[in-house]
Amino acid sequence: EPYMVDFLLHNSLGAWWVTRNPGQACPVPLTFLRTLDDGTPAAGKFEGWPDRLDEFKLLDPCCGSGHFLVAAFLLLAPMRMEAEGLSAMDAVDAVLADNLHGLELDARCVEIAVFALALAAWRFPDENGDPLGVRADMPAPQVACCGLKVAAKPEDWMALVPDDAANAAYLRQELRLLHASFAQAPLLGSLLDPARSLKNDLATSSFDTLRGLLGQALATERPATLWGQTSELQDDSWDLALTAKGLLDAARLLDGRYHLVVTNVPYLGIRRQDEALRRYCEAHYNLGRHDLAAAFLVRLHELAIEGGCVQAVSPSSWLQSGSYETLRRWILDGASLGLLVKLGSGAFDGISGEVVNVILTTVGVASPSQEALFSAIDVELATGASGKASELCSADLLRISQSQQVKNPDARILLSTKMPGERLLLEYAESLAGIQNGDSPRFLRKIWEIQGATDYWARQQVCVNESVDFAGCDTLIAYDLQAGHLRETREVRRERLHDSDQRGKSAWGKPGVLVSRMGDLPVTLYTGAPFDQNAAIVLPRDASHTAAIYEYCKSEAYVNAVRGIDSKLNVTSATLAKVPFDLAYWQQVAAERYPTGLPKPYSDDPTQWLFHGHPQPATDPLQVAVARLTGYRWPAETDTAMELDDEVRTWIARCDRLAGYPDDD
Repeated sequence: EPYMVDFLLHNSLGAWWVTRNPGQACPVPLTFLRTLDDGTPAAGKFEGWPDRLDEFKLLDPCCGSGHFLVAAFLLLAPMRMEAEGLSAMDAVDAVLADNLHGLELDARCVEIAVFALALAAWRFPDENGDPLGVRADMPAPQVACCGLKVAAKPEDWMALVPDDAANAAYLRQELRLLHASFAQAPLLGSLLDPARSLKNDLATSSFDTLRGLLGQALATERPATLWGQTSELQDDSWDLALTAKGLLDAARLLDGRYHLVVTNVPYLGIRRQDEALRRYCEAHYNLGRHDLAAAFLVRLHELAIEGGCVQAVSPSSWLQSGSYETLRRWILDGASLGLLVKLGSGAFDGISGEVVNVILTTVGVASPSQEALFSAIDVELATGASGKASELCSADLLRISQSQQVKNPDARILLSTKMPGERLLLEYAESLAGIQNGDSPRFLRKIWEIQGATDYWARQQVCVNESVDFAGCDTLIAYDLQAGHLRETREVRRERLHDSDQRGKSAWGKPGVLVSRMGDLPVTLYTGAPFDQNAAIVLPRDASHTAAIYEYCKSEAYVNAVRGIDSKLNVTSATLAKVPFDLAYWQQVAAERYPTGLPKPYSDDPTQWLFHGHPQPATDPLQVAVARLTGYRWPAETDTAMELDDEVRTWIARCDRLAGYPDDD
């Protein structure tokens, strides 16, 4: 979104201008620039950047149609005019030649980005306010396609080196390595690092020779390998790619290092990745292997110089998800957080729903000091893109200790932390995940589908829609309780990669709290039955704490605490116990609420196996009466071993008086 692009650039390029030109107005409005009380930019001073913009280099490695590049151009050209006394034309040429660099996997997007930059340059006003117009001598935008597909074999490239050429063997080896690297270009794009393939970097003395040889190699490639269409229709496009966006241009940009690396990273979870992409990320970007977005965050740091800066629009999951603990520790220990913005869902005009929950980050590529603070803004509650854009200018600016974040559970990066001395619920309880069956239509039934006692089907407690003392007791699962696994063949069990159908067994038969992992985390008292993956059990380490923990888990304070460290749609099970907990306070609350102790299992809801079967107090008396007329009986009536409240037993006894009413017809 335009406001995201402007916010990031105003708080990097704009912040640089403010620190290098104190008291001098910036030649372009910095609407989104946030500063501290002393006027210092909230994102930092960017002390690792050069003092002159003619030395400054910016890269967008996933530039798409050039949104960041065009926005940066419209900032840098006026800045260079002001700072260096350049004419409009000279400033435009200087910015294109010196400052801006872009890479993109998709060749058509490269053409659009090049045209977008050229159009911005043509439309840039001269000293009289008139557009500079089209010029043949204007520097070509430095945007290259890092996804070109090579069709020739490596031997074809190596054969281009004459036998009598100086360092012929070396050049052939370099060409072979470069070919092997870029054979993966259509899949990997900017994740490619030529330095991993070549023995030396691309600035060697043999570079010009290598460039010429690669030019010959490219000339042998067919246009159809780039576009996937017939060459007759694409000659002009192919010529453009050869001259301005060839493989070697991409290789040089990938081999370079930049003061500012800024982009909207691509999103793709590990389960949806191509096998080759997954292996590559695991081998080279293992810290972020769970999502392509996280892998790219690591790659962006590689592309920045020491003292440089990385800015990204990325999913918020890496801030808190347990899968990214190692990535967070790597950033917190080795980089300097400057500015973090939580946008939440609804940040994009064209994307609705809760799926895309994003953040904006500004991170310095330098080790932080022990006293380092970073700035943060939370606009998650603002509605829509326009509402969030407006709030970015006025929302409270938080200052948070970076070193303290490492001490959070799983090193989660939080905008609020527990106070010193507070103890975590984890000290008093553990949080356990439930059974993952992998095929609910096969393994699950509702209690009314299976009449009478059966050893084949076990009762399973599932998540609830609202907090109530006893609920979620309406499901049966095809589970062998004695053997401890789902009812399936030995061959199928042998193929299982893990024991996902045995999760949570340590909680079975014990008192606890069942927490539904979605939405506002509604809870219910745990009956001790097997439970499913959409719920988790907060299991007290001391059973006498169950009432206090239950009262806490029902509270808004608990929901806010959990959501403060895990904004995923379905909260990670382990997160549910990693929040502050004041045992003494909640024991007092529980004592007032339950002076004689927690209630025993009871329900007037006929969908629950705890239901006593009598229509009089039932939530749906007519339906219960009709069911009784057909001879239906509830599990609580037939299972004498089931733990139930005394009142349930009383109602069950009264059901005996209805025994004469069922009719076989």
